[in-house]
Order: sequence, then C-alpha cells, then structure tokens
Amino acid sequence: MSPAAPIRDEPSRAIYLDCAATTPLDPRVEAELIRYLREDFGNAGSRTHVYGRAARRAVERARDQVAAVVAARRGEVIFTSGATESNNLALLGLEVFGREHGRTHVVSSKIEHHAVLEPLSALEHRGFEVTLIEPEPGGWTDPRKMRDAVRDDTLLVSIMQVNNETGVLQPVGEIADRLKDSEAFFHVDAAQGFGKELESLRSARVDLISVSGHKLCAPKGVGALICRRRNGERPPLLPLLFGGGQELGVRPGTLPVALIVALGKAAELAVEERDERWRGACEMRARILEGLGSLKPRVHGENERVFPYILNLSFPGLDSETVIEAWADLVAVSDGAACTSQSYTCSHVLSAMGLPEERLAGAVRLSWCHLSESPDTAALVDALERRLET
Repeated sequence: MSPAAPIRDEPSRAIYLDCAATTPLDPRVEAELIRYLREDFGNAGSRTHVYGRAARRAVERARDQVAAVVAARRGEVIFTSGATESNNLALLGLEVFGREHGRTHVVSSKIEHHAVLEPLSALEHRGFEVTLIEPEPGGWTDPRKMRDAVRDDTLLVSIMQVNNETGVLQPVGEIADRLKDSEAFFHVDAAQGFGKELESLRSARVDLISVSGHKLCAPKGVGALICRRRNGERPPLLPLLFGGGQELGVRPGTLPVALIVALGKAAELAVEERDERWRGACEMRARILEGLGSLKPRVHGENERVFPYILNLSFPGLDSETVIEAWADLVAVSDGAACTSQSYTCSHVLSAMGLPEERLAGAVRLSWCHLSESPDTAALVDALERRLET
C-alpha cells in the first residue's frame, strides 16, 4: 500500500471499510485540490490573462492524465460531475441518433447500477426496447448472451466494469471482442474499476467509459465520460444541458478546475501505483476472510472473477442489520449499495443472482482502498459470536 495518513481521524472512530460508496481523499490529491482552490483559481475559459491560461493548462494536463488510464486521447475526455451524469450523457445522449437511424434497441444487464438502469427505463418509456440479460449465479454476465441479444437495430450495449455490490469483474474485454462485427456503441460504467483494473478499458472497441472521481480517492463532484473515436469519429452524443459550449459542446458550464486537477492527479497515481495497490487489496481480502473464517462466511460472487477491493458476504444465523450494529464501533460497512440503502429493500443484484432469502437478508459489503487500515478481525468475530449467543 502507498504511504499515506490513515482514514481514521481519532482512535475511537470505526475503521472505514465502505470505499465502494466513497473513498477518502489521497493527501497528494488533496494538495493539488487546495492549490487550485486557493492559488491558481482562474477560470479555464478566461484566455486574456495568466490566471485563465494557467487554469486551462492544468485542465488539459488532467485530461491527459485521465486519458492515459485507458490509452485514449486528450480530445476524447469530457469532464462531468461524476459517473451518474456520465452514464446519463452516454445513454440519453445517443437517443436522437438512434431514432434518426432506426436503431432503438439497447442491451444491458440486470445487475447494473441504478445510474444505468434508470436512464434505460427512461429510454424505454420513450419507445426504445431494452433487453436486460440475467447474470450467471456467480454474478457475471455471459458475453455470449450479451452478443446474442444484439440485433441490426441495436444502438448500444452497456455493461459495468465491476459490480458495485459484489465486486465481480464483468467480462468487458470478451464482450468488446464479440462486438467487433457490430455497429452498436459499447458503453462501460467504470465507476468502481477505473484506475484499478486497466486492460479491459484499453480495448479500442469500448466507445464510452464513465468515470467517477470519488471512487478513486479524488473529491466528490467530478468525473468524466471518455468518448473514444471509431474510424475517426466520436460517438454522436447530443448534450443534455445547454449554455456555454464547454467540453466539445456536449457538457456546458464553467469547468471546476480544482476538482478536475484533483481527478487528474488521482488518475496518474492510480496508474503509477496500480500493481502495488492491487497486491495490497488482495492481501487485505485474504486477511479478512481468514480472520472471519470461524464464522463460516458465505461469499457472494464467483471467486475467480472477483475484484479484490470489494467483499460481499453473509454469516449463517445473522441478518445484515445485526452484523452492522454489532460492528458499529469497529468498522464502517454497508448492507449493499449506499446509493439505495435508504430503501431497505433487498439488493436487485443479489436477487438477480438467485441467492436464497437468508443470504439476501444477511448480505454486508466491505470495501477498501490503498489508504485503508486492516480491521481487528478477532474483535469482529467476538462481536458476532456474542450476538449468536443471545
């Protein structure tokens, strides 16, 4: 793991293990953020003075840093407020092109984030046909089923890189290979995996990539949509907002220079330290599973396809609320997707995987990053054993 300040601010606070919801700021990223908030605060659209020109240079450098993660070009990066906006722009921005060319069919999966499922639902209400593929029991989507669902009138195929609840890596590279003879655009929601798993997103067949800064130890409120050129042409997106003409006319508004610079720095560090971080994440996963072994945890998601930064599991005889309450002073974890936890409904992802009711009710998610501390697994086991005895 990279040297950095621990996540906890004081000894009494629980260790933070909910990085799939949001990550802490890397101190090196924070330093860049503060500099461009306090000192180099110019508007990147102001070309008549040194402050504006310095801001523009910083934005273009960040564009290079983000592009480098997926082997894209500077001009293919559009900055947004995060992956949710990027997903909406990718899916809804193609609507007019699809109508004009008689391509009103979209293929995706049942385990996507709601930031993809809800825009797809909006397209469906506007007359598009949406095919959602069932996942395999291990939590991944079969590339053959995805390709078999593609038709001559398919506008878009959309799949996530890493499932935000189970951590299962989706076969993005295999899907990309199977789409080489199709005109359909290929979109990947890379909110969880951008900068962590690199190779699949570097395929030239991936047209659109959604990025979120706050899942990469950058601030909340910044992200990107990477629009890779195919045969020299960008995907024909139309803007969802109007006024200003920034970001190739696709995403208007004054650029948040400090946030963009911070995202660029986080992207650069992620590539430089990728192998070290990956090893550290694998070691963290192994330590936690070994430490909790006496409780016989049931891991949700196929082990051979799992992303080492996320662990979704349940314990026999315990529901998720009991586990989270028992661990409240020890670790901060989630009962699933933080974006929808207020609804208190079982995960649509785990349900689609066909898990039995007791595992749905008991599922908890632990997730970490290169800044995370290891939890005291003996204390975690003791806390749950006390609950099992009552």
